[in-house]
Amino acid sequence: MDIIRKDKLSDEEQRALWDGIEDFTQPIVGDTGRHDLSFLLHNECGEILGGVQGNYDNFGWLWIDSLWVSKTARGQGFGIQLLNEIEGVAVDNGCKNSHLTSFSYQAADFYIKQGYEIFGELDNYPKEHRRCWLKKELVSNCV
Repeated sequence: MDIIRKDKLSDEEQRALWDGIEDFTQPIVGDTGRHDLSFLLHNECGEILGGVQGNYDNFGWLWIDSLWVSKTARGQGFGIQLLNEIEGVAVDNGCKNSHLTSFSYQAADFYIKQGYEIFGELDNYPKEHRRCWLKKELVSNCV
């Protein structure tokens, strides 16, 4: 057996890892049902000025992997619109919660203003900043 370093996995290699995790997980908690979601913001010339990307699962959670809006499009509400789009589709597909990670120098405050709360932090990641894990209840769990 060999351990080989890879700087970037191919789609097939990534699927092999996910399938292996799913094969282990399924007998314990059932099918995770990973579903990818992406929304892109284009200008009139077709250039990408922003987007949001993540996935949701059968456990009722949305994972937001990345959300970005270009400098020229910031401050116009596009970040909120992108966030609302991905959260809305997740809710339509049974999600009740969302989670993500950000940094104190990036968008942690943006997410807090959108109803997210910090549930974990690493100080000095990078130096003099914090890495933050945030979550949000998308649909009330109260009946």
